[in-house]
Amino acid sequence: MAAENVKPRARQRRWGSTVAGLLVLAVMLFPLYWMLDTALQPEAGLLEVDPVPHRLDLSGFSKALDDQGGHLLTSLLVSLGAVVICLAIAAPAAYGLARFRLRGTRTIVFGTLITQMVPGIVIANALYTSYVDLGLVNSYFGLMLADASLGIPFSIVLMRSFMQSIPGEVIEAAEMDGAGRLRTFVRVVLPMSRNSLITSGLFAFLFSWSDFMFALTLNTTDDVKPVTLGIYQYIGAHVGDWGSVMAASVLSAVPAAILLVLAQKYIAAGITGGSVK
Repeated sequence: MAAENVKPRARQRRWGSTVAGLLVLAVMLFPLYWMLDTALQPEAGLLEVDPVPHRLDLSGFSKALDDQGGHLLTSLLVSLGAVVICLAIAAPAAYGLARFRLRGTRTIVFGTLITQMVPGIVIANALYTSYVDLGLVNSYFGLMLADASLGIPFSIVLMRSFMQSIPGEVIEAAEMDGAGRLRTFVRVVLPMSRNSLITSGLFAFLFSWSDFMFALTLNTTDDVKPVTLGIYQYIGAHVGDWGSVMAASVLSAVPAAILLVLAQKYIAAGITGGSVK
């Protein structure tokens, strides 16, 4: 009898957990739904939008794409460049901290974590003076470099944890076969660290794609304008046209959503891969 009573209780707990999870998910996704709903009703005001669109109107998307298409391409170019710079710096740094016996390794890792706590506005203001001296203001490379700095600390910590789990025998075998440290790193360590590389690259892309502070501070002209800055200025110029504004926001969210869906299995493996040796 006791066992029979346990099963219904277990089912009730599972159902309760499922319902609670669905409620939390609904609350989290509601702003996204309202954004899409507003984008499909461009003629309605922000407070006049029907909860369910009765007629799909894509004119807001067409207008947003015409106005923000170039900014989307700029964000894509800057984000991809930031990913390349981030991985080019973070991967060797993580390997060195993971495999070589360096003095102060823990201090370096702790300092790397501390850098993520510094407010972005402080870093942006400090960079501006240096960028003016180096001629990097209003440049694609300058914005790529600044956005890459957002993902480097996280990537170093993540990849170091993963590379520590690589068996030392594998690296020693490669070195015994005549491979130098650089060749071992490129041919052995990086392929085995694929999950952490993809995870780090994805987060670096998302950090760069959503950046607003560096884009606003390090650009004084419209030569380099990511979509975050474009939407910000778009709201000021079209505050009455919320359909187009929301359509531009939906378009800016699509690339990140696609990447997250495609890379979700690598993210799970990359985050948990270094937890077990």
